[in-house]
Amino acid sequence: MNNELRVIISGGGTGGHIFPAVSIANAVKALRPDAKILFIGAEGRMEMQRVPAAGYDIKGLPIRGFYRPLWKPANIGVAIDYLKSKMMAKQILRQFKPQVAVGVGGYASSAALGAANSLGIPTLLQEQNSYAGLANKTLAGKAAKICVAYEGMERFFPADKIMLTGNPVRQQLLDAKTTREEAVRSFGFDPSKKVVLLVGGSLGARTINESVMQHLDLIRQSDVQFVWQTGKYYSKEIANRMKGHELANLKTTDFIADMAVAYRAADLVVSRAGAGSISEFCLLGKPVILVPSPNVAEDHQTKNALALVNKDAALYVKDGEAPDKLLPTAIETVNNAGLLSSLTNNILKMALPDSAEIIAKEVIKLAGQS
Repeated sequence: MNNELRVIISGGGTGGHIFPAVSIANAVKALRPDAKILFIGAEGRMEMQRVPAAGYDIKGLPIRGFYRPLWKPANIGVAIDYLKSKMMAKQILRQFKPQVAVGVGGYASSAALGAANSLGIPTLLQEQNSYAGLANKTLAGKAAKICVAYEGMERFFPADKIMLTGNPVRQQLLDAKTTREEAVRSFGFDPSKKVVLLVGGSLGARTINESVMQHLDLIRQSDVQFVWQTGKYYSKEIANRMKGHELANLKTTDFIADMAVAYRAADLVVSRAGAGSISEFCLLGKPVILVPSPNVAEDHQTKNALALVNKDAALYVKDGEAPDKLLPTAIETVNNAGLLSSLTNNILKMALPDSAEIIAKEVIKLAGQS
């Protein structure tokens, strides 16, 4: 028997899909340094840059999402691209000869894993959200194993295939050795005062940004320090609006390269409710106020948030109410030591550590090599 392990990993479109995909690849490599891993992504999407930057080869497919409503004439072209992508994926699989294919959600995985199913290659799905994505729901029937991050996923997937593993997170977050004092000082702040970290993802979140802009006076009057990631998409606009409003206790940046240091500095985080971010908060035990984005499929961020809120493991402010409520709530919360302690204890109980390694072992098992 040929003992060389060959794995296809497919999916992407957002960091929430790409981080877990790369984490799984790294974990497979840690267990089997000889493994050959090839990614399949969607042309023009984030994975085409992020995956090579992580040291892996990737092939792109001309696949894209359907327009809503589905009867739009433009969807004829989308359907043609899907069929073309599936044929290309079959060709890639025949050449690469993987023993197993992993799908993490996103456009590309529907074509790549659909092709794997038709060629009889075992497939494993990884679903990050508490509300399953369309690609994974479609592929679930033929999957051998489905790794999930939330309980109760039997409403989307066959119960006998489900494995509760949690979401793989960026390893450097867990490995950081910085102390809170060092982390706070790195932002030019006083470690004896509380710090709130405001993040809206790498591109930013308009609602969170507006919530800050509308409460600059409240921030100025408070004894709390704020680290504010505006996101690259909004950075110029915010910089212009902040002229003449610079505050000593508000550090504004378009992008935080070292999130491990930012998390270590923060006594409280304000964030969207993406599945990957939530997994990080759980593992790090970070008190968090979640502001779910209303602009995602099936409103899955609200469902992600409620999975924590229902266990008193996070606070939640609706997007529409955030401009009025978010900053006052954040200041009140970060000054409430008992509430912070309770949130930390409850969110830590929801952490599922070693996710990437657990999934990698399943991948190797499915390849018939364990």
